[in-house]
Amino acid sequence: MDYSEIYYLKEDALELEDFKAMDYYAVKNYALPIELMMENAGLQLANLIADTIDVYQTIKIGIGNGNNGGGGLVAARRLAAWGYSVYLDVFTELTQDLVKTQFERAIKFGAKNENIDNPNIWVDAYLGFSQKLPLRENLFGRITEANSSKAIRISLDIPTGFLGDTKKIFFNANKVLTLAAPKRILYNLPLETEIYVADLGIPKAVYDKFKNKILPFNQSNIIKLKR
Repeated sequence: MDYSEIYYLKEDALELEDFKAMDYYAVKNYALPIELMMENAGLQLANLIADTIDVYQTIKIGIGNGNNGGGGLVAARRLAAWGYSVYLDVFTELTQDLVKTQFERAIKFGAKNENIDNPNIWVDAYLGFSQKLPLRENLFGRITEANSSKAIRISLDIPTGFLGDTKKIFFNANKVLTLAAPKRILYNLPLETEIYVADLGIPKAVYDKFKNKILPFNQSNIIKLKR
């Protein structure tokens, strides 16, 4: 699919703390449940993955215990329903009720809870924008392995291990799908990293309140940023 492309200045992008406030405000004031936003994020991720590879190729999705992991599980469920071979790499115990529910759904739809060597695509839904460093040892090893693999790498929102410093080990994604609005931190990624923004279902009034311009999601639910 050819996505709409726009130039978007780093100065206009949101700091992470501002996005967190915007996200919280939308949930609190517009009756947007976390599960609905998770479903939106996962569907957009699944669409980007499906547009990147063929249906006969294999997909590994790294899963954590937070909302980012839940979004990855929604993507796994949708992709499995479309006929893709999806494997889940769960790096930690899943304790959040919603994430556990999404895991059970993904398995019922055909995603496999097992490791796979040499996937065609490796998806990073391990941590997300609330991550803290340093990375746990088992996660550090996964990131190192992913970066040295031949897989196409896609991160859901902020790549795992990345807090703005490219000299530290982080999931070196070929594509990043960030949610709702551009994040300023992503402009520190290598120029060859493709950055996409997906519609999360947040209304224009919220963008206006936080002085952030809404992207033309009426033209495409996923927008590619030009830097």
